[in-house]
Amino acid sequence: MAETVFMTGIVWALPGQVVLVGSVLSGSSLAATAFAVALSSIRLMPMVMALVPEMRTRSTRNWVLLLLSHFIAVTSWVLAAERLPDVPRERRTAFYGGLGSTLVLVNMVVVVVIYLVAPHLPTAVSAGLFLLTPIYFITSLWGSAREHAAYYAMGLGVAFGPIFHMIVPGFDLLGAGLVGGLGGYALHRLFRREAAR
Repeated sequence: MAETVFMTGIVWALPGQVVLVGSVLSGSSLAATAFAVALSSIRLMPMVMALVPEMRTRSTRNWVLLLLSHFIAVTSWVLAAERLPDVPRERRTAFYGGLGSTLVLVNMVVVVVIYLVAPHLPTAVSAGLFLLTPIYFITSLWGSAREHAAYYAMGLGVAFGPIFHMIVPGFDLLGAGLVGGLGGYALHRLFRREAAR
């Protein structure tokens, strides 16, 4: 349990934790494991690039922004994207620091509770809890989308996910994400061009 809680605080965002555990269980070297976790975290870079300029002021130190970038994951990014415009610019780093650290600490407590309770739960309840993560991500991203391209991309990704799972099981998420993202962008451009005529 101590390792699980520590991992939750240090490797923020579930996919990075899954990659870490998978690499350790497969017997990968420390360097290969670190590289795999870093590679899985690259997907967060667009979120960092979108959020950091919203928090930066002329007096903001780079180390503060680097520290705060550790907290960027879907939940904190969605909440910050919705609320940061209402926060005065000079207070945004404090706001996001409080938000991110609270989410990490609460998540660490939840991990302890679930770690202790999970062996005693019925199978159906465990399966339901397992499904909460993808449902939460989809509804959070859907609710925070600002352009129709995001809706098209999510719809296409959900539709193509099972197809890619049958065709290329190891690369199903990557394939569905690429097709969904590129298809959503193409549909958005097409519909925008049609509306301009």
